[in-house]
Amino acid sequence: ACFRLLCSLLIPALFLSGILCVCLVVLLWGIRLWLQQRKKQLTSAGKDGKRPLLVAFFHPYCNAGGGGERVLWCAIRTLQKKYRNVTCVVYTGDRDATGEEIVEGAFRRFNIKLTHPVKFVFLEKRYLVEASLYPHFTLLGQSLGSVFLGWEALLKCVPDIYIDSMGYAFTLPLFKYLGGCRIGCYVHYPTISTDMLSVVRNQDTRFNNAAFITNNPLFSKFKLVYYYFFAFMYGLVGSCSDVIMVNSSWTLNHILSLWRAGACTSIVYPPCDVQTFLDIPLEEEKSTAEHGIVSVSQFRPEKDHPLQIRAFAKLLKEKRLGQQPSLKLILIGGCRNEQDEERVNNLKRLCEELGVSNNVMFRINIPFEELKRHLAEATIGLHTMWNEHFGIGVVECMAAGTVILAHNSGGPKLDIVVPYEGHITGFLAENEDSYAETMAYILSLSPEKRLEIRENARRSVHRFSDQHFEETFLLSVEPLFK
Repeated sequence: ACFRLLCSLLIPALFLSGILCVCLVVLLWGIRLWLQQRKKQLTSAGKDGKRPLLVAFFHPYCNAGGGGERVLWCAIRTLQKKYRNVTCVVYTGDRDATGEEIVEGAFRRFNIKLTHPVKFVFLEKRYLVEASLYPHFTLLGQSLGSVFLGWEALLKCVPDIYIDSMGYAFTLPLFKYLGGCRIGCYVHYPTISTDMLSVVRNQDTRFNNAAFITNNPLFSKFKLVYYYFFAFMYGLVGSCSDVIMVNSSWTLNHILSLWRAGACTSIVYPPCDVQTFLDIPLEEEKSTAEHGIVSVSQFRPEKDHPLQIRAFAKLLKEKRLGQQPSLKLILIGGCRNEQDEERVNNLKRLCEELGVSNNVMFRINIPFEELKRHLAEATIGLHTMWNEHFGIGVVECMAAGTVILAHNSGGPKLDIVVPYEGHITGFLAENEDSYAETMAYILSLSPEKRLEIRENARRSVHRFSDQHFEETFLLSVEPLFK
């Protein structure tokens, strides 16, 4: 009787599920056909009678002026130079600026001049991907929000080739299966990484893993399940890509383990404006009356400025014994909002507590020429972020001629501060003690020895130039144009 009851319930349920699946497939196929029709109606043929190939970049914050935007404009310029019958489209939420102002901003900030016009598709629902909208389950909220934003983009313009250049992987299936596009992406930073999973698993307190979670085994277990589920979904959507470009070896390792698409994944180092810094003349230090230690990074929690201040205080304490040149720590960075400004105030209070206020200088949102001057005069370039995915600031410090001291992890460890032709290019450290010791060691070297390290570092950074980016980018995206 039980078996008959089970069969009488199970068979109709399976039948109904089958019908629903078929209906869903038909619906999705219908949407795809409708979008293809829409594409034909909205795109007109060029002067030669051929319809241009539409290459769309999904970059909701294209006017932000950071390293990710430099990649975007360099990529567009590269495609315009190589392919004639291509129209580049940028999906953006920067509705407070016109297309002309955005292009002008790219030229002003990055000195990137585009050879042809760019078509901008302005999106109204960018607020759906802002972290502030999701105080809890932020990763999932932003990812689902990006799907709705992607749908708005797809309705407004159906491209032939779709490139996500900002890390919104959940838009990829949408453009592949509904838009019928060839899919590429440039990954600056994995939305979730195996390091994030290990932080939660080991119950480590960090800026993205609050103490109330680490102190509660149940909360930690729940967060770990949530992260594993999200990592599985992230791997699923990422594997829809036809071409995957990553910015460093660190990002490559994480993307390979999560997306499992090694055949179409390659490293394309971001284009750093190394030439501008290489133009700073490299000379042996004339004066040893004062040594400058410069840090260049936004005032964000993950950059770990407190570690820099504590290590510097330790160095000063040891240096006060005996007559030594005076030392100055110069913290250069951008403040985006009130939270960043409050962070700077907290850092100033830390300087007072440690008694180093007179030796620490804060330079916020300074012009580029002033940044160049500080780097030209500095002895040491300092970087303390754990698992920085690449580290454009590290490259800039090396190109400008400082002796770099970076964190022994991520991009700096694997790609940037590595021996060049067998010669040392800089130093790595992990904690307060090793940073203080290494700074003391660098300062104890002769000016001639420091000059040798600076010259090696400068020679090594040509790998991160615009020209090298153009070559590797074109090689990577070639399958999308076949």
